[in-house]
Amino acid sequence: MIKREITADIIEGARYFPVVGILGPRQSGKTTLARDLFKDHVYLSLEDLDLRAAAKNDPRTFLLANRNEHGMIIDEFQYVPELLSYIQTIVDQDKKRGFFILIGSQNFLMNEAITQSLAGRISLHTLLPLSITELKESNYLPAEIEPMLYQGCYPAIYSEKIPAEKLYKNYLQTYIERDVRQLTNVGDLAAFQTFIKLCAARVGQLVNFSALSNDANVSDATVKRWLSILETSYIIFLLRPYHENWGKRIVKSAKLYFYDPGLICSLLQIKEEDLATHPNKGNIFESFIISDILKHYYNKGTDPRVYFWRDKTEHEVDCIIEDGQKLKPIEIKSSRTFNTRFLDGLNYWDKLAHEKNTPGSVVFAGSAEQMRAHNAVVSWQSIDTLFKKS
Repeated sequence: MIKREITADIIEGARYFPVVGILGPRQSGKTTLARDLFKDHVYLSLEDLDLRAAAKNDPRTFLLANRNEHGMIIDEFQYVPELLSYIQTIVDQDKKRGFFILIGSQNFLMNEAITQSLAGRISLHTLLPLSITELKESNYLPAEIEPMLYQGCYPAIYSEKIPAEKLYKNYLQTYIERDVRQLTNVGDLAAFQTFIKLCAARVGQLVNFSALSNDANVSDATVKRWLSILETSYIIFLLRPYHENWGKRIVKSAKLYFYDPGLICSLLQIKEEDLATHPNKGNIFESFIISDILKHYYNKGTDPRVYFWRDKTEHEVDCIIEDGQKLKPIEIKSSRTFNTRFLDGLNYWDKLAHEKNTPGSVVFAGSAEQMRAHNAVVSWQSIDTLFKKS
């Protein structure tokens, strides 16, 4: 089993709360981790249609009949959200910490349900696919960036040696035919699949609802709803702009990224041998690095305060991390060779935000790390150094 960085935060949550929620995309390792950490809990998966029917028909009896003295792991709990009210009653009576472990691979409507039923009773955790640090510590990190982007970060690619092309084909089929069909009212699944590919082709770009609407041949309202579906099911995330106004007109649109680079390559049918010269490589690399920054914060149990910045004159910084009153700017470049032009955005930003600014970093695809003035040039393989306190 690959050691996961989020482990300590989940154990800490179980010390203080009766319910622990582990959310994240399918196949990110949630079930494996939960069963390893809570070995004495009874395990129930609502993927099982008989168990799901029993939970829906008589939630009280379902929970009573399947509980043990240690606790219960309920996998894919989003299929029967009405369980949450009954779980609330049990935890209020018994007050056993770490008793219910709820696993959800989808987040459709769950935040509202959790807020209403389990407010103050649940410790929530987001487990995304493997981080660069987790791959490195498990000796699975590829030596070069192209195989990393092509293979992506899903654990089964490394622990079970499943070829990336097979895993992602199955992943997409499962996601669209099961999750989307069962949990949302999409209607035309073929159109939705085309829409996901259109999103992959726009990774790293500002979201343009009208352009997506025209290309997908659906309404703007449908585009917004489908983006929400992809976001709440951990396929994509929207990076919001940093809004501090220093006398410049700031871009207000969000940028679109995917949590996993291998999924992008699969959607766009990019072969590993073509990645080095592919026109989308830079944006795929940028998506990969920003998603890894998000993983760092989620694994530590902290909500990421991560943005990008761009003004109307095309000055831009790829990533801004807000840490208290300080801002850390990061530029992301897919080149293996450092160029002083990589610092242009950081230097411009420093003039605007110098009172709040901390030394910036350039994360690039090479390995020769160095310092340039007060900015660090960091290899993608050593991205963990961004978060080490000096």
